[in-house]
Amino acid sequence: MAIILAIESSGPICSVALHQDGLLLDCIESDEPNIHGKKLAVFIKELIESNKLNFETLDAIAISEGPGSYTGLRIGVSLAKGLCYAKNIPLIAIDTLQALAWAILQCQSKPLPENSVLMPMIDARRMEVYTASFDTQLTKINKTVPLILDEEFYADLTQPTFMAGNGSLKVKSSMANGPLVIVPEVNFSAKHLGWLAYQKFKNNVFENVAYFEPVYLKEFAKIL
Repeated sequence: MAIILAIESSGPICSVALHQDGLLLDCIESDEPNIHGKKLAVFIKELIESNKLNFETLDAIAISEGPGSYTGLRIGVSLAKGLCYAKNIPLIAIDTLQALAWAILQCQSKPLPENSVLMPMIDARRMEVYTASFDTQLTKINKTVPLILDEEFYADLTQPTFMAGNGSLKVKSSMANGPLVIVPEVNFSAKHLGWLAYQKFKNNVFENVAYFEPVYLKEFAKIL
């Protein structure tokens, strides 16, 4: 049995969750703007205490590694690393876009066509987003990049494509050349980290706490 604390601070939602063997136990989150610095540690303390646990009970801490908000990532990763170092707890990093892709799959009532593409998007201001493409097995097809939603982007959308995240709100589905579905109910949440974190936990895929850094993509645009 593995109990994992998940922290999601890469976007506008401040979110923490507890998972056992990949299944959600409890979650505390808020979409109040700019509260990561004030509330993230408070939410973690409340979550641990309300479930009658302590930090020694945790088998790992999972952090959403980005891309995303420079400030949010810095706060979340610093807190996660501090807890892991102080309590000697393994650190697991989860690709924020892969977590959103996993959430897209969980929202489907039936299996997607085999050639479907999952394309979660994170708002990077103006008509730019951070995105990556995944297949239905959550294998990354294209690496994480900043992308401009121009005519060339729409021309390349020829396969069934499922999008989510705050960047997907900029997409005009009528301009796509293939079937395009926006999944609006999927948003940043620590709820989406548990299953992916458990797979890494079982395979002993942990980060070096001293040297781990989030995926800022700060050379492009800082968001939030």
